[in-house]
Amino acid sequence: MTDTALRVQPDPADPRLTRRVTGMDHLGQPIETSVTVERPLTLYLNGQEIVTMMTILDRPEDLAIGYLLNQGMLKRQDRIAAVDYDEDLQVVVVRTDARTNFEEKLKKKTLTSGCAQGTAFGDLMEDFASVRLPVSAELRTSWLYRLLHRINTLPSLYLEAGAIHGCALARQNEPIVYMEDVGRHNAVDKIAGWMFRNNEGPEDKIFYTTGRLTSEMVIKTVRMGIPILVSRSGFTAWGVELAREANLTLIGRCKGKRFVALAGESRIVFDADPAYVPEESAKHWRKNSLERMATDEG
Repeated sequence: MTDTALRVQPDPADPRLTRRVTGMDHLGQPIETSVTVERPLTLYLNGQEIVTMMTILDRPEDLAIGYLLNQGMLKRQDRIAAVDYDEDLQVVVVRTDARTNFEEKLKKKTLTSGCAQGTAFGDLMEDFASVRLPVSAELRTSWLYRLLHRINTLPSLYLEAGAIHGCALARQNEPIVYMEDVGRHNAVDKIAGWMFRNNEGPEDKIFYTTGRLTSEMVIKTVRMGIPILVSRSGFTAWGVELAREANLTLIGRCKGKRFVALAGESRIVFDADPAYVPEESAKHWRKNSLERMATDEG
């Protein structure tokens, strides 16, 4: 398959997304480094304030729509009349043709295990049991290794400044969309919003995240209709249980040539020899990784 350009990705050189600051290192020497810029974004659905999120604010329209979809406050069949973003006020308003039932959902809001200020709702499982992920979807290990390499070599805010999570939507070994944000659920929601706005089908897609494979990450992926979820990070027990219930292919601890699959293993086709797959470069290791700790201890 030939390389294709990403349709969406953050620009690490955008001065709105990172900032240079001065400080001091562990030797007491002056330094200058890049830090990620986060800003508040207040979301309205029609005339009702829904939530204020901390975000890098690079894709406010996608984030707003994806958040509402993944929280069940919008349905896939709902028609969005307009999405209005005011950069000065840092407000985004999603307007629908028909009335929604978001008032009841707001009463059920609960805290989640997500980074930043993530929220979920008491009926987060709504529609989960009815989703039927495509059994015919497959994940070839040759695709997976090539996909990981491509994602790791993308220009990214993580490599520029850190303090960021990344998510990618891919088809076979080709990343299509790459999103980053200070909260991993923001990055997921931005991809969900982009898919909705661009009428992108989920059946042949792979979802990649740098975040943990928690119950909410699994629920969002299943509700988006994507059959394969891959992460650099580890699992929670409920995340694995839900993935098995939905027949979601769940792959974690995915770095270099290594990975662990705990659900939906039947979709995996082992067509690559790991002996010919290079190890991941140390510059892509994230905090608390076993590889980094082993290096530091050595």
